[in-house]
Amino acid sequence: MVQYAASTDVSSEKSLTEIKRTVTRYGATHFGFLDEPGRASVAFRLGDRQVRFALPLPDRQAREFAHHSRGVREKQAADRLYEQAIRQRWRALALAVKAKLEAVESGIGEFDAEFYAYLVLPNGRTMFEETRDQVIHAIEAGATGRLMLEAPGA
Repeated sequence: MVQYAASTDVSSEKSLTEIKRTVTRYGATHFGFLDEPGRASVAFRLGDRQVRFALPLPDRQAREFAHHSRGVREKQAADRLYEQAIRQRWRALALAVKAKLEAVESGIGEFDAEFYAYLVLPNGRTMFEETRDQVIHAIEAGATGRLMLEAPGA
C-alpha cells in the first residue's frame, strides 16, 4: 500500500498551522495542541461540539529507523527517517481533518458522523475511548447487523 505523503518536505509545524487554519475556516472557535512523548493531540470546538484527534508518533528507537538490512543505521540517517515519518503523519492528519470538514460542508456527511470517534464527551474521553470495548465485544459476539449494502428491513 502506498503511504500518503511518504516523501513530504512539509514540516510538522506547517501541517499543524494548516490544520488550525482549516478548522478556523470551517468555523472552529477554539483550537489547542498538546505534544507529549509518543503522541500529539489536536483539539478544536466547532459549534457545541468538541473534537480531539490523538496522533500516534513513532518511537525514535524503533527498528525501522535504527536498523537496515546490513545492521545498525548511522544516527544521522536514523534521525532523517524518523523526522520523515513524523512529517508524513502530520500531513495525513491535515488531510483527514480537511476531508471530514469538506464532506460535511458538501453535504456528503453529517458532522457527528464524520467526527464520531473523535467527539469529546463531558467526561473528557472521546467517543472511541468510551465505546471501543463495547464495539469490539459486539463484533466478536457476531452482533454486527446487516451487510453494509443491504437495504434497511431486508
